[in-house]
Amino acid sequence: MKITTLFCDVGGVLLTNGWGHQSRKLAAEKFGYDLAEAETRHHLMFDDFEEGKISLHDYLRFTIFNQPCSFSEEDYVAFMYAQSQPLQPMLDYVKELKRKHALKVVLVSNEGRELTNYRIEKFGLKEVADIFVVSSFVGVRKPGKAIFRLALDLAQERPEQVIYLDDRPLFVEIAQSLGIPALRHVDRPTTEAELKKML
Repeated sequence: MKITTLFCDVGGVLLTNGWGHQSRKLAAEKFGYDLAEAETRHHLMFDDFEEGKISLHDYLRFTIFNQPCSFSEEDYVAFMYAQSQPLQPMLDYVKELKRKHALKVVLVSNEGRELTNYRIEKFGLKEVADIFVVSSFVGVRKPGKAIFRLALDLAQERPEQVIYLDDRPLFVEIAQSLGIPALRHVDRPTTEAELKKML
């Protein structure tokens, strides 16, 4: 069956991770707070943030600004946003694929609302994607199967008509368990070589 749709992760594929461990470590070094305590709070709060149940302000209120700080929330958020950078070879490649094969592109991502909105505008993701299935928009997140089923429903495609790209093996395996052909993304040359066999 002809492939009509590309499902694609964002962090680690099209852009750097939005708020990964390395970024949080850099933040602790820059702003001078206890990383271990912040990480404990982060892991307790982050699922709710990624599912859109709490705002970025509330996430930061309970993970960083639960004690007196010598820096402002505005400065901290600016630092968070600055950690996002384009993985330009893949951004360009997905645009090429979309144009060449007339693919529908669906971004399937775990990410908080404010960070997602910033990344969409900053990096022109509306030019890449037709549909955004982002955890904070839809209230479900990977690794749950529900987010993939929702993406299929919104795209109105059958699993075998889709290819999914993600840099995390677990998420690739879960998509495959639903009958979606899926590839682990490592770099553009590897992904390009695999997709040439499938499109």
